[in-house]
Amino acid sequence: MIWTGGRLIAIDWLRGLAFLAMAVFHFGRDFEVLGLVPPGTTFGGGWNFSARAIASSFIFLAGLSLWLANGRRMRWPSYAKRLVLLIAAAAGVSVATYVAVPGAWVRFGILHSIALSSLIGLLFLRAPWGMTALAAALVLFAAPSLRSEALNSHWLLWLGLGTSIPTMMDWEPLVPWLAPFLAGLAFGQAGGARLLAWGPDKPGPLAQAAAWPGRHALSLYLIHQPVLIAIIFAGAWVWQRV
Repeated sequence: MIWTGGRLIAIDWLRGLAFLAMAVFHFGRDFEVLGLVPPGTTFGGGWNFSARAIASSFIFLAGLSLWLANGRRMRWPSYAKRLVLLIAAAAGVSVATYVAVPGAWVRFGILHSIALSSLIGLLFLRAPWGMTALAAALVLFAAPSLRSEALNSHWLLWLGLGTSIPTMMDWEPLVPWLAPFLAGLAFGQAGGARLLAWGPDKPGPLAQAAAWPGRHALSLYLIHQPVLIAIIFAGAWVWQRV
């Protein structure tokens, strides 16, 4: 396989592409949030599809990464370190959005979902890949039938089994978002990582540079929104003076 620094470089390339797609999506959504385009511009149609596809790709790669890092031998120190980082980052997003947009702050977004899925994934880490894939299918197709008004509580919104959609900038509850995580884990268990063993035998500077965003996806995720909003404000300021 094409590894660099103990990592499968193709995973970093794919994660980097997912981050780029997410940044483009958020750039468009920020224009609407700031009132620079008509309300509803970035909702529905291709925008909704792209949002789901981008989130699914991130979460799928997180499940695959859990297998690559711990599938053959559980590395508790590195697992615990990443889990703590995810929880801290998720808490940071909640606090920041509560300050910035208190009416739609993130109580259970994509980082919260990946952190909890990483814990649930441990239950399937040694399971046959077919069992993990079946669990993913059940979460995606069967679990939604369990939705009930009794589960609309704010304290249970992380389940995704209520009948109402909370007002939130980012909401990826376990149902259905545990499904792509388990699908990624099953993909790794089935040996799917071999399909990603492509790239230069000795990655050069260009290949390494292309992998950099994927290696630092969590850090980039945390800072990209302030950067995008700053770019929009700067652009608007220049436009007013042209």
